[in-house]
Amino acid sequence: MSHTRKTDSGIEIKTVYTEQDKVTSPNLPGHFPFTRGIQENMYRGKSWTMRQYAGFSTAEESNKRYHFLLSQGVNGLSIAFDLPTQIGYDSDHPLSEGEVGKVGVAIDSIEDMEALFKDIPLEHVSTSMTINATAIILLAMYVSIAKKQGADLEKLSGTIQNDVLKEYAARGTYIYPPKASMRIITDIFEWCSHSLPKWNTISISGYHIREAGSTAVQEVAFTLSNGKAYVKAAIDKQIDINTLGKRLSFFFNAHNNLFEEIAKFRAARRIWAGIMKDLGATDPKAMMLRFHAQTGGSTLTQQQPQNNIARVTIQALAAVLGGTQSLHTNGYDEALSLPTEEAAQIALRTQQILAFESGIADTADPLGGSYLVESLTDSIEEKALALIEQIDNMGGSVRAIEEGFMQQQIAESAYAYQLAIESNEKVIVGVNSFTTDNEKEPSSIQIDESIREVQTNKLTRLKNTRNQDDAQRCLRQLKDAASGETNLMPLIIEAVECNCTLGEISDILRSVFGEHQQ
Repeated sequence: MSHTRKTDSGIEIKTVYTEQDKVTSPNLPGHFPFTRGIQENMYRGKSWTMRQYAGFSTAEESNKRYHFLLSQGVNGLSIAFDLPTQIGYDSDHPLSEGEVGKVGVAIDSIEDMEALFKDIPLEHVSTSMTINATAIILLAMYVSIAKKQGADLEKLSGTIQNDVLKEYAARGTYIYPPKASMRIITDIFEWCSHSLPKWNTISISGYHIREAGSTAVQEVAFTLSNGKAYVKAAIDKQIDINTLGKRLSFFFNAHNNLFEEIAKFRAARRIWAGIMKDLGATDPKAMMLRFHAQTGGSTLTQQQPQNNIARVTIQALAAVLGGTQSLHTNGYDEALSLPTEEAAQIALRTQQILAFESGIADTADPLGGSYLVESLTDSIEEKALALIEQIDNMGGSVRAIEEGFMQQQIAESAYAYQLAIESNEKVIVGVNSFTTDNEKEPSSIQIDESIREVQTNKLTRLKNTRNQDDAQRCLRQLKDAASGETNLMPLIIEAVECNCTLGEISDILRSVFGEHQQ
């Protein structure tokens, strides 16, 4: 008598699957509801974008890593920002102490942004920026340096994460209350729709929801509910859903349970196509769920870190078999520190081996029709739709977050997962099973405190040499606009071009909108 096997979402796995288990017959790839992928020929036509998430220390140091990655075959950059940048504090702010340049690059001004992308032609590189509460400021800086390079803004491609709802639910790098945050986000949607037509204006993130401990089902349900809230807010501002839908992207976690993860991506596409159709989209391209995937950071272990290479490979395999549009693979040493150059190269080579040696890119949705995968896709869809309906009945994502519903669900799942590890019910190789004594720790990157001093000196010099009248005028205009209904994007672009800092702009918005308290 065999023991019951379940996925991480609690879906029971049978010993064998047959034709009777395959409930839904999937359409062809490239056709509504896009279960099997958003392109008819998937990777035969164009490989997924291979991104490597990088950013640390100063803009100058990060720029060196980006040039290295581009030289190794990366075709899209993914920028990590430090915590002060994410929550709207300049490096010289007292609350920035101990955090400058630690988990990402420190960006205080347009000068830093220029150094970050020195000798990188923005018109020809796709850039993803993992930034939320201050996304409007970082995008303004990016647009400004693109203009300086002489780039055609209509050709700029990339993504800002810009998904603040998941910050309240799972991650914590929010600044303003939800209503003000939604206003900033829809201002970005509106401005980009006519000024930056190829730019993805939001990357609705399930990644951090999963990192906080959610199940695969919760990751899908909460992410798509948040997506629904953003689309409804845009519709309320008279933004065309067919235009907006083509510029939305999603960001999912690729976790360890191979078949559940593949099914999760397929189910998410199918559910989102239905949501957009119900909200009034008529263009099939506006109903397509396009997503970036990153391998699961929380699955990486400090113990026996080289084992993480195998974990990352399995997770990357799930993302590709699930039909991702772009992918970041984690360095094996990221549970210890920022990835070394060697670890970043191995992570990139993992993607390249999958793309060019494994054969999995030769046909669209190679697991389509698998009794197991189709059954799991149906199960995840059914369970996620039930959760989405529950959130809808509460009044939508914003209300569910305000009432702590999502946070509580995630916390309960995280607790259950940890208990399963501690009881050895769930095996983590090298942690609670197959351990060894006297493990050798690999070399790692350390960021010292002098980075803050470097950034502070740059800020002092900038403030002493800029035109103070222009800077103060820009900040006053921004405050007036924030108090009304004017789109903030053009004013923030002008402010960064007049050398107003990220912290100064954030403080102006804080003075009008206030700060969110959990």
